[in-house]
Amino acid sequence: MPIQHRRVGKNGVIVSNLCLGTMNFGWKTSEKEAFRIMDKALDHGINFFDTADVYGGESVNGDFQKKGLTEEIIGKWFAQGGGRRDAVVLAAKVYGSVKRDDRLREPNTDGLCLSAMKIKKHCEDSLRRMQTEWIDLYQMHHIDRECPWSEIWDAMNSLRIQGKIVYNGSSNFAGWDIATANQEADKRGMHGLIAEQSIYSLVNRTIELEVIPSCKHYGMGIMPWSPLAGGILAGLLDKSKASGRRNSLEMESAINKWQSQLTQYEDLCKELGEQPATIGLAWLLHNPVVTAPIIGPRAIDQLDSAIRATEVVLDAATLNRLDEIFPGPGGEAPYAYAW
Repeated sequence: MPIQHRRVGKNGVIVSNLCLGTMNFGWKTSEKEAFRIMDKALDHGINFFDTADVYGGESVNGDFQKKGLTEEIIGKWFAQGGGRRDAVVLAAKVYGSVKRDDRLREPNTDGLCLSAMKIKKHCEDSLRRMQTEWIDLYQMHHIDRECPWSEIWDAMNSLRIQGKIVYNGSSNFAGWDIATANQEADKRGMHGLIAEQSIYSLVNRTIELEVIPSCKHYGMGIMPWSPLAGGILAGLLDKSKASGRRNSLEMESAINKWQSQLTQYEDLCKELGEQPATIGLAWLLHNPVVTAPIIGPRAIDQLDSAIRATEVVLDAATLNRLDEIFPGPGGEAPYAYAW
């Protein structure tokens, strides 16, 4: 079995080295296909599933129109039984608005915030939709710098005491946000953040400056989202040539920006005899600070491709070549830019 299992940072919980992202469920992936993907992921040893209360339905201008639908699909899958819930380390998120009708929006619980009222209500709503009694990793989907940490941690601690959550994590936090959150938790004698979910790929390595060093310092795991940069690292040039259709403005923009690097990258992948998406994921898996890249398969074949990445071994020469094609920021701050 290619999937390996590891601890999340220096914490006790053990998860697969790929995390099944569910953002496409209910939007690009039908309930039936989502069930097939989750079953097959579990069969292959992927026990780490990630979702968010705002996922579901069609995305219009980046806003999901049937928020909560993804969690409902996961809940129906759990309800089939067969030990599914106990087999999964379930990660969920809170921060965004979940109301499907803006006329009913309540600012204390549906604004972009991390108020105690919001955390309590959204957690209970997520539990109801997912038909489960607990969430293993409850993540703050974004930083709320206007809400005091005393309020946030008190709310999270209350949920933990009630058995509704086990661990806390962050997503899209800056390095100093991670440090502040953990220091504030420590002052209260609480276990702070165990993982950060951040954008990270060969074409976006900014977190190497301060987020990764912060996570290493606090013993946290890292779960990269958009590990293939929205498809840029999934053979964009070859797919563009093969489609024979006019590219979208977004695709054209990506090609114009990355054409030189992507040409070298896709040529290297051909030399290695692997698909570009496989190499993009394999590069992340070779980084010891990465716990599990978040994959978001829309169909079974994409899941198979992602699993292949866990079998690929990149030698030092290949890793150096990838660094040459997609150079990072130069290391950790401040050494990356100062003496």
